[in-house]
Amino acid sequence: MSLPPGPFVRCGFNAALLLLGLVLAGFTSTGGSEHAATAALPAAFSDMLPRFLVEPEDEYIVKNKPVTLTCRSTPATQIYFKCNGDWVHQDDHLIEHSVDPATALPVMQVTIEITRQQVEKIFGLDEYWCQCVAWSTTGTQKSQKAYIRIAYLRKNFEEEPQGTEVALDQEVLLRCHPPEGVPQAEVEWQRNEDVLDPVSDPNFFITSEHNLVIRKARLLDTGNYTCVAKNIVARRKSNSATVLVYVDGGWSEWSKWSACGADCSMWRSRECSQPSPGTGGKDCQGLDLQSINCTSEQCPQTVSGAEDVALYVGMVAVALCLTLLLIVVVLVYRRKKEGLDADVADSSILTTGFQPMGIKPSKPGVWAPRPRRPPHSKNSHLLTIQPDLTTTSYQGTLRSRHDTTGKFSMTNGPLLDPLPNGSHTLHNGKLNSDPAEFVSRLSTQTYFKTLPRDVANTSYGTFNFLGGRLTIPNTGISLLIPPEAIPRGKIYEIYLTVQRKEDLRLPLAGCQTLLSPIVSCGPPGVVLSRPVILSMDHCFDACLDNWAVRLKKQNYEGAWEDVLLMGEELVSEPYYCQLEAETCRLFTEQLGTFALVGESLHMGAAKRLRLVLFSDAYCSTLEYNIRVYCMDDTQDVFKEVMQMERQLGGRLIDEPHVLLFKDSYHNLRLSIHDMPQAHWRSKLLAGYQEIPFYHIWNGSQRYLHCTFTLERLSLSTCELTCQLCVWQLEGEGQSFALDFNIAKDTRALDAEFLLMDSNATALAGPSAFQIPYLIRQKICSSLDAPCPNGADWRMLAQRLKLERHMSFFASKASPTSVILDLWEAQHFHSGNINQLATVMADIGKQEAMIFLVSDGEC
Repeated sequence: MSLPPGPFVRCGFNAALLLLGLVLAGFTSTGGSEHAATAALPAAFSDMLPRFLVEPEDEYIVKNKPVTLTCRSTPATQIYFKCNGDWVHQDDHLIEHSVDPATALPVMQVTIEITRQQVEKIFGLDEYWCQCVAWSTTGTQKSQKAYIRIAYLRKNFEEEPQGTEVALDQEVLLRCHPPEGVPQAEVEWQRNEDVLDPVSDPNFFITSEHNLVIRKARLLDTGNYTCVAKNIVARRKSNSATVLVYVDGGWSEWSKWSACGADCSMWRSRECSQPSPGTGGKDCQGLDLQSINCTSEQCPQTVSGAEDVALYVGMVAVALCLTLLLIVVVLVYRRKKEGLDADVADSSILTTGFQPMGIKPSKPGVWAPRPRRPPHSKNSHLLTIQPDLTTTSYQGTLRSRHDTTGKFSMTNGPLLDPLPNGSHTLHNGKLNSDPAEFVSRLSTQTYFKTLPRDVANTSYGTFNFLGGRLTIPNTGISLLIPPEAIPRGKIYEIYLTVQRKEDLRLPLAGCQTLLSPIVSCGPPGVVLSRPVILSMDHCFDACLDNWAVRLKKQNYEGAWEDVLLMGEELVSEPYYCQLEAETCRLFTEQLGTFALVGESLHMGAAKRLRLVLFSDAYCSTLEYNIRVYCMDDTQDVFKEVMQMERQLGGRLIDEPHVLLFKDSYHNLRLSIHDMPQAHWRSKLLAGYQEIPFYHIWNGSQRYLHCTFTLERLSLSTCELTCQLCVWQLEGEGQSFALDFNIAKDTRALDAEFLLMDSNATALAGPSAFQIPYLIRQKICSSLDAPCPNGADWRMLAQRLKLERHMSFFASKASPTSVILDLWEAQHFHSGNINQLATVMADIGKQEAMIFLVSDGEC
């Protein structure tokens, strides 16, 4: 075992001085006593060993944060720490000297820091411990051992509570064995998300094994019970167990016998009210009414007279009134329906959406979804409808026959003020207006004053029952408003915007991280007949075994609420998520501000990061800077960085790279290697640059970057080849080769990697959809009805690989329309309607009644 030279050298020197003093005292004292020899020593230090005022205590390392151990002793000349049998280097000690005011003795305090890496080196072999050793002129003392452990809490409960049904006043036992953790998890119980307190309610008792006992079940004890385990690292919730306290019914006493009636019988009754059956309890068994015949003397003699005639006349009069009322209701409904249908001035609006406006197919019968992708004509014979190629735009007005203000009478929330007039003109399916004027008018509303006035990241439009689509270009964010989502007779002005994370802070707790952009759509409070679909990118590995992902929504007061736990959606809720590899599609019947927030369940969880490299477009000096951006792998952040670099005069020097950043609490390190030493050298003093783990994991900063400053030895050097290495743990990382000419590479920023979206940000009516309105109606009417051989909407969902959402589709009035809405949201830019036609043919629904639509019907 190696010993630190410092304390022993000093101790030896002090001991030598002490011995020399004793010897000199012996020579100078003739016949003196031993007391005279010890009196030469300072009285404060004589016969005193070091005494510890503060000893190191057990500590837990939480995530990546180091712990501090403290030791304080008096009187002490030296204090050193020893960890796992090895002395800690003296440079790692922080020493403070003071004097005890009560005793005037010197006090020494020493502190050290212990990191996670130090503990992990011996993890599994032995527990990591430290103790301090104090020296004085008399001797040494050792403190107690302090054990340092890495804190954690596993995901899965070893035993979870199970639901039960129990009769009133019976005992209930709910078992819970929390997940393994260090330190051991504390357990609390919740009923319907409220914490149970056995002190305030003695009917509850929590055992030493963390089980919950309900001594006597009451009706108010019915609810969902959850076992919650927590320690200094994390908080875990078990699955909820439903406890149902039921009451079996009991009969009351019989009533007295009634008087003898006209039918020569009398009766008595009783009620099932002592107690009444409740929460699923059994009803009373037996008769609630008894009757017996009266004797002839008690039976009254009655003759049918004028009372019966009056009763019959009254019944006939009521029937006639109900018939007249029904006729009036039918007439009013038909007149109202005719008025709503008259809102569309030209019926060609229902069929111009068969092709994108202004795009003509390469040959008759071939569908061309987008100009950037080649058309597929493999199954073009399945769609034999001949579109009207002469109609390239719809130029009409959506105008009500009634007062325009009625179109905007929305009282379910703080909506926008009415437009100056009731006319909304559609040109080629696009909504034309001044974006700055709209944002200015929008921000004057009370609820929207906090919205950003960033026209580039805001899209808006005016829509009616035909629906439409809003898109924010190059962000992956869009809002699909299906047909009939807006009630007939209503016209809404709807906006879509992406919030900057710096402008709208989202409170995150513990290990939570932001996984998506913060997106607002509104106005909140509009009445929708069916869900709209909000699409936005996310940046995690899409494995719900590794994550607990929650959808958060901002309420009217500005607070954030959890409205959905991904993977545990309920079809009865107003929100539902379709999770894809890089995109989340949210079905919502309420507009507002949304974001995805995730909490990793173990260290295998990973976020997707995008690594982008830039440099100056022109370099006239010997110094050359390479800027490396590390950002969430979402299109909106990438767009923002590209726009910022364009303003700085930067250029891309390599294609973006995607890497996985794990929840291992380790920082991200970047370095540049293998440069030609004869031409280039690095001006960095350190071997690598480091981005802290929490700066990346928190997600509150949209992008982080570091700069590598290189220097070329000659202005004539233009070729640069090197390796960029990125890693989080030793031995686990990625390396990217860079090879470019700093003088000739003039690639435009958005030429290849930022494809500018040329589509309109707002499309209203059929031009927003690939499937024509009438064909869509026919598909829905054909597939909504259940088919014995399964050739209905369920097979359509299976063919489109959406069978995981069967229960959600089944909960809707028209499952097929919801499936087609999702298909439209997924394939707006890349969809081929011929592929959908092929699926319909496989199902066996290629009849002419679905795909052959005559000109008269259109």
